[in-house]
Amino acid sequence: MKKRKIPMRKDLLTNTMMPKKELVRIVIDKDKNVSVDPTGKKSGRGAYVSLIPEKIEEAQKNRVLEKSLSAKISEDFYKDLYAYVDHQKARKELFGDK
Repeated sequence: MKKRKIPMRKDLLTNTMMPKKELVRIVIDKDKNVSVDPTGKKSGRGAYVSLIPEKIEEAQKNRVLEKSLSAKISEDFYKDLYAYVDHQKARKELFGDK
Protein backbone atom coordinates (compact mmCIF):
# COMPACT_ATOMS: atom_id res chain seq x y z
CA MET A 1 0.00 0.00 0.00
CA LYS A 2 1.31 3.43 -0.93
CA LYS A 3 2.14 5.83 1.89
CA ARG A 4 0.07 9.01 1.83
CA LYS A 5 1.79 12.35 1.95
CA ILE A 6 1.08 14.34 5.09
CA PRO A 7 0.44 18.03 4.33
CA MET A 8 2.79 20.24 6.32
CA ARG A 9 2.31 23.89 7.25
CA LYS A 10 4.54 26.39 9.02
CA ASP A 11 3.39 27.32 12.50
CA LEU A 12 3.44 31.09 12.83
CA LEU A 13 4.10 30.99 16.58
CA THR A 14 6.88 28.42 16.86
CA ASN A 15 8.26 28.90 13.33
CA THR A 16 8.40 25.14 12.72
CA MET A 17 6.85 22.88 10.09
CA MET A 18 4.07 20.72 11.52
CA PRO A 19 1.34 18.46 10.12
CA LYS A 20 -1.70 20.49 9.08
CA LYS A 21 -3.97 18.44 11.40
CA GLU A 22 -2.06 19.68 14.45
CA LEU A 23 -2.61 23.35 13.59
CA VAL A 24 -5.57 25.70 13.39
CA ARG A 25 -6.00 28.18 10.54
CA ILE A 26 -6.72 31.85 11.12
CA VAL A 27 -8.16 33.53 8.03
CA ILE A 28 -8.74 37.14 6.98
CA ASP A 29 -11.21 37.74 4.16
CA LYS A 30 -11.32 40.62 1.70
CA ASP A 31 -13.58 42.61 4.07
CA LYS A 32 -10.81 42.45 6.74
CA ASN A 33 -12.82 40.10 8.98
CA VAL A 34 -10.55 37.79 10.97
CA SER A 35 -11.90 34.40 12.02
CA VAL A 36 -10.89 30.90 13.07
CA ASP A 37 -11.20 28.41 10.22
CA PRO A 38 -11.47 24.89 11.67
CA THR A 39 -12.21 23.35 8.25
CA GLY A 40 -9.25 25.02 6.54
CA LYS A 41 -11.38 25.81 3.49
CA LYS A 42 -12.56 29.41 3.95
CA SER A 43 -11.46 31.82 1.27
CA GLY A 44 -8.92 34.48 2.20
CA ARG A 45 -5.38 34.77 3.45
CA GLY A 46 -4.59 32.25 6.13
CA ALA A 47 -2.04 31.74 8.86
CA TYR A 48 -1.55 28.58 10.89
CA VAL A 49 -1.04 28.51 14.66
CA SER A 50 -0.34 25.61 16.98
CA LEU A 51 -2.70 24.18 19.57
CA ILE A 52 -0.63 25.49 22.50
CA PRO A 53 -2.61 27.97 24.64
CA GLU A 54 0.55 29.56 26.07
CA LYS A 55 1.72 30.42 22.55
CA ILE A 56 -1.58 32.22 21.85
CA GLU A 57 -0.98 34.50 24.85
CA GLU A 58 2.56 35.14 23.61
CA ALA A 59 1.27 35.89 20.11
CA GLN A 60 -1.15 38.44 21.52
CA LYS A 61 1.63 40.15 23.43
CA ASN A 62 3.97 40.26 20.42
CA ARG A 63 1.18 41.00 17.86
CA VAL A 64 2.35 38.14 15.64
CA LEU A 65 -1.01 37.62 13.92
CA GLU A 66 -1.48 41.33 13.24
CA LYS A 67 1.90 41.49 11.52
CA SER A 68 1.26 38.36 9.48
CA LEU A 69 -2.28 39.21 8.37
CA SER A 70 -1.73 42.99 8.14
CA ALA A 71 -4.89 43.76 10.09
CA LYS A 72 -5.98 45.01 13.49
CA ILE A 73 -7.07 42.12 15.68
CA SER A 74 -9.30 42.69 18.71
CA GLU A 75 -8.72 41.31 22.20
CA ASP A 76 -12.05 39.48 21.95
CA PHE A 77 -10.73 37.48 18.99
CA TYR A 78 -7.66 36.46 21.00
CA LYS A 79 -9.92 35.37 23.88
CA ASP A 80 -12.04 33.31 21.48
CA LEU A 81 -8.93 31.85 19.85
CA TYR A 82 -7.45 30.95 23.25
CA ALA A 83 -10.72 29.24 24.25
CA TYR A 84 -10.84 27.34 20.93
CA VAL A 85 -7.21 26.21 21.17
CA ASP A 86 -7.60 25.21 24.83
CA HIS A 87 -10.72 23.18 23.95
CA GLN A 88 -9.00 21.47 21.01
CA LYS A 89 -5.96 20.62 23.13
CA ALA A 90 -8.17 19.09 25.84
CA ARG A 91 -10.14 17.19 23.22
CA LYS A 92 -6.95 15.84 21.65
CA GLU A 93 -5.67 14.70 25.06
CA LEU A 94 -8.98 13.05 25.88
CA PHE A 95 -9.59 11.24 22.59
CA GLY A 96 -6.02 10.89 21.33
CA ASP A 97 -4.85 11.22 17.74
CA LYS A 98 -7.44 10.28 15.15
